[in-house]
Amino acid sequence: MNESSAHRMDGRPSWASSPATRASMQSNRPRDTKPEKALRSAAHALGLRFNVSTRPLPKVRRTADLVFTRVHLAVFLDGCYWHGCPEHHTLSATNTAYWTDKLETNRRRDRQTDQWLREAGWEVLRVWEHEDPAIAALRVREMYDRLSKAIEEARVERASVRRRRDPHGP
Repeated sequence: MNESSAHRMDGRPSWASSPATRASMQSNRPRDTKPEKALRSAAHALGLRFNVSTRPLPKVRRTADLVFTRVHLAVFLDGCYWHGCPEHHTLSATNTAYWTDKLETNRRRDRQTDQWLREAGWEVLRVWEHEDPAIAALRVREMYDRLSKAIEEARVERASVRRRRDPHGP
């Protein structure tokens, strides 16, 4: 490696193509990005209350951006660069093989996360960071309302079945 190559703190070579690239990538925030804050604000304005940056499945190391535990809804706000937005993603001109593999790994992990959550009875909603937060929040609200209605209908049905089984109950 030449002198301009990036190195880790322990002196080993970095994945980054340059020290500037390494510094830029390390400065990316894992949460509380502008798009996340905008989506949370828009969802909150619609009366929604949720957990932020939480694992829907505690034993699985995957964090959703908005989590509605009562209705089992996990919302992920995907970055166009990191998750390969079909409208905005472009391949890096340097270290292309690394970034191509990284993107495919991210996409595969997203699909696996969606599958695990659905198998556990959760609904998953994915939002691109470029989407209008107000419109995305409406999609969240619609899904939340649909899930809430289904939960209420199931509760009413269970109560009705209990009453039919024991008409002289409490």
